[in-house]
Amino acid sequence: MELPEPIRKRLGDLSRTVFVDPTRTQPTHEDNVTFLGHNREVVSSLPLQMSLFFNMCFFPLWWISEVLMLHLKYSALPDYYKFILITVLILMTFIEAIRLYLGYAGNLQEKVPELAGFWLLSLLLQFPLILFQLFNEAILIQPLERGVHIVLALFLLSQALSGFVALRCMVRHTESHFHLRQFDGVQELRA
Repeated sequence: MELPEPIRKRLGDLSRTVFVDPTRTQPTHEDNVTFLGHNREVVSSLPLQMSLFFNMCFFPLWWISEVLMLHLKYSALPDYYKFILITVLILMTFIEAIRLYLGYAGNLQEKVPELAGFWLLSLLLQFPLILFQLFNEAILIQPLERGVHIVLALFLLSQALSGFVALRCMVRHTESHFHLRQFDGVQELRA
């Protein structure tokens, strides 16, 4: 399943704006040798992929513990916190499924828009939600909850950092290939 083209285009434009080094306008000699020699350079991030894999294994455990703790403390919570916690649980479950899919697709298939979407979902949605659940004492945080929230927050933080590095590397790689393809077109015209 691919992202719709308008979303892919906007995420690609955003990632090129944010992650491209403005001082680097020409491809390096190493880029020329790699591209003209037809060697395929892999720019996927192993640390990001490992973190995504372990996060995918951990998330069902987080979800089960979150549902159990919500069930145990439900009667002691005020009505507005009951609504907020159920909403947060549903949102985090939905966002996490999309986020992990985009992370896998973006990293393994080296797709910049998907990886940019993964990175934005991590920073703008999941991280604030997990921090809310980790630091809001009014929701009667249980020790098990605190533990699983800390682990999920560490996954999110490591994925945000390694995702940023991977995204920057992929954008540079894509940019250099774009410049080199233009160079190949000029060479073919001369011949």
